Amino acid sequence: MKPSLAKGTRDFTAQEVSRRKYIINILQNNFELFGFQPLETPSFENLSTLTGKYGEEGDRLIFKILNSSINEAKEEKKAQMLNDFQRALDKPFSSESLTDKALRYDLTVPFARFVAMNHGQLTFPYKRYQIQPVWRADRPQKGRFREFYQCDADVVGSESLLQEVDLIQLYLKSFADLKVSVTIHVNNRKILSGLAEYAGITDKLIDFTVALDKLDKIGKEGVVKELLEREISQDSIDKLDFLFSQSDDALENLLQLKEKFIGNEIGLKGVEELEFVLTQSLSLGVDIQNLVFDITLARGLDYYTGAIFEVKADEAQMGSIGGGGRYDNLTEVFGVKNIPGIGISFGLDRIYLVMEELDLFPKEATSKVEYLFANFGGEETVEALKLIMQLRAKGISAELYPESSKINKQFTYAEKKGIKNLVFLGEEELKNRTVTFKNLEAGEQKTVSLEEFLG
Repeated sequence: MKPSLAKGTRDFTAQEVSRRKYIINILQNNFELFGFQPLETPSFENLSTLTGKYGEEGDRLIFKILNSSINEAKEEKKAQMLNDFQRALDKPFSSESLTDKALRYDLTVPFARFVAMNHGQLTFPYKRYQIQPVWRADRPQKGRFREFYQCDADVVGSESLLQEVDLIQLYLKSFADLKVSVTIHVNNRKILSGLAEYAGITDKLIDFTVALDKLDKIGKEGVVKELLEREISQDSIDKLDFLFSQSDDALENLLQLKEKFIGNEIGLKGVEELEFVLTQSLSLGVDIQNLVFDITLARGLDYYTGAIFEVKADEAQMGSIGGGGRYDNLTEVFGVKNIPGIGISFGLDRIYLVMEELDLFPKEATSKVEYLFANFGGEETVEALKLIMQLRAKGISAELYPESSKINKQFTYAEKKGIKNLVFLGEEELKNRTVTFKNLEAGEQKTVSLEEFLG
């Protein structure tokens, strides 16, 4: 059988794993610096936990897990069950006889489920971060995979808009530490609801936001076409035409909305909230170039209720590399009311691709063995192993070439593996209590005393 990978998945080499750890460590350090605590949840959830939270399109991308009962069924029932499964492939899964579990689509809904189950034991506001893989049955393409990592930071139990301001700070500090220049696009779901009311399409709010969210992918003409397909009238679309010609001045755009939203309570509330977030952020020294009011930003998830964020790299074409928003009603679907929340996510895989494209990984982001000891056999090998143990006790990586082979072969191994130093502990070195080593990066070789070598 020819080996192959499942579509939309990847293997990671040693260098890739080390570089991913480099990103994760920076994010984790910043999460904890901002007061977030770690949490992990299972890789799969009950299907009912996930469905209905991501919108129609999101629900279609949930990876369902076939019930184990198919494997446990008697042979004569298996064929019928598989036939039922085949017929179900072309329509939404609704039969619990086929599936009642699914791989998690994101980390936010499982987090809301956790909060609902444990709210009596949590101290609010509760701040958690989570770094784990998620799965989506999406069409794989550059920067889009079926299995990928999300790195989330969420706060629940607080309605304060200062949480939005703090999360913007978290975004900017983290990307500054990664040396990735970014722009944070912000909007507010209440503004989108206000726009729907202004255009007389309140009953089409979800259709409106789903289409609008695709503006950067399909352009104005594509959005207008999709709005018409979703039975939104041309008159309503004409009233919203100003959305496609916003100025670069965020506060000027908000002023324009205030005029259009006279008597529009929810729209004015969204403008007020966003104005507070923008002005507070600017007062803390955030560059207006890094924080953009994007009135067409919708984020295609149904559970957002207030501020929404999307982060884009300035120097690479990669779509969003982070996003999030406020969700004040998410735990209600689990029977627990009055726990507002807000969270952001960092897209590890896309951040990796951006940093790789821009050559932003430092040398230390690649894990390398510090010392390879040449194998001369006999007593020299025993003494080399003793020295290796002492180096490892000091936290210094070292290994012994496993066979007593020709020295050229051992050199080649060290170079291909990217090992920094090749160590020679031969008869002469043992006799003089010295160590000879060659720095393979600089091409320099020197002999030092055993004490000096061990530091």
